[in-house]
Amino acid sequence: MNTIAVSRLEITHDERVLVDIDFEIRRSLALVGESGSGKSLTLKALMGLLDPKLKMHLERQSDFEWQIGQSIALVPQNPFTALSPLTRIKNQLFLSRERSVELFALLGLDESLLERFPPELSGGQLQRVVVAIALGSNPKLLLLDEPTTALDPASKEVMIALLKRLQDTIGFSMLFVTHDMGVASALCEDICVLRNGRVIERGEIEKVVREPKEGYTRALIDAEFKTRGFRH
Repeated sequence: MNTIAVSRLEITHDERVLVDIDFEIRRSLALVGESGSGKSLTLKALMGLLDPKLKMHLERQSDFEWQIGQSIALVPQNPFTALSPLTRIKNQLFLSRERSVELFALLGLDESLLERFPPELSGGQLQRVVVAIALGSNPKLLLLDEPTTALDPASKEVMIALLKRLQDTIGFSMLFVTHDMGVASALCEDICVLRNGRVIERGEIEKVVREPKEGYTRALIDAEFKTRGFRH
């Protein structure tokens, strides 16, 4: 498994610090926080997609060459907007037919779906298509921008199980950005809790969920688990 250490990520706007964090991705790390906590800015920074008005300072180390779109790939939050509705699926993968069929098999998708248009697929199928696109370059690090948000509970569980199986099969590391502590705890081993652009708590996710040190973390956990308890 690949290890990525971000020893410093600072994002500023007009000398105001928006994000100032550090973290390490061993196998799977969840960045968790409410809207405005800095998690989306962090993801954009790692993908080179920050607004030009923002300034970034990034210090990182990895045991692979950092190439956005190659060794680093993104699974977007909304597959409905990530794919062109007027283009057949096969023409949006930019892969050989053989490679496309191979990836679809790994993701439990029938190759006949390659001939269809996005509106003809379900939300769960579309989400797996964008995962296939991300995996097409054999990435070392997969960045996931809340990919289960638009899914129903059953499809959400299927996606979590699928990502874990793919990670075991292919061997990529994951950085999962979310506000959902339930999904984070089911998918990831480690967690960083963000608030106002800072890491306020970190560690193994099961331990943090069972014994949070910060009231903010407890509030996030209670909002997710108050009716069903912790499951891992």
